[in-house]
Amino acid sequence: MLFCSIVFSQKSVPNSTLFTLDGKSLKVLDEISKNKITVLSFWATWCVPCINELDAISEIYDEWQETSNMELIAISTDDSRTQKRIRPMVNGKDWPYKILLDKNQELKRALNISTIPQTYILKGTEIIYIHSGYSPGVEDELFEVIQKNKN
Repeated sequence: MLFCSIVFSQKSVPNSTLFTLDGKSLKVLDEISKNKITVLSFWATWCVPCINELDAISEIYDEWQETSNMELIAISTDDSRTQKRIRPMVNGKDWPYKILLDKNQELKRALNISTIPQTYILKGTEIIYIHSGYSPGVEDELFEVIQKNKN
């Protein structure tokens, strides 16, 4: 079972440049609502635990949104060799999340992410929780943190 909660020194997300599936650049802080919980899920097409986590959350995502003022943004960390796999995978999965690309791994480096999946829970732009790895049931733990911090 892969599980790790991380004590962190970084308090907020840096305003790195990300890209949409259509190649449009944007700043990450422009995508994070100041008035709700935002979950940033760092993943890649080759990462089976990442896919499993996003699939599991997708099954209960409607409930998360109904009971909590929250949004999940799935941020692909695929490198130049695997970026071409992102759109076909996302289209096949039909995930209800906003999908953004960290093409040059700028945000991944800025947050010092060394393993994926890595999940950040933000209240506004403040990082309130970080989880690394995935095992079945972790989505329930994430939901508990969201519920405790939704107001």
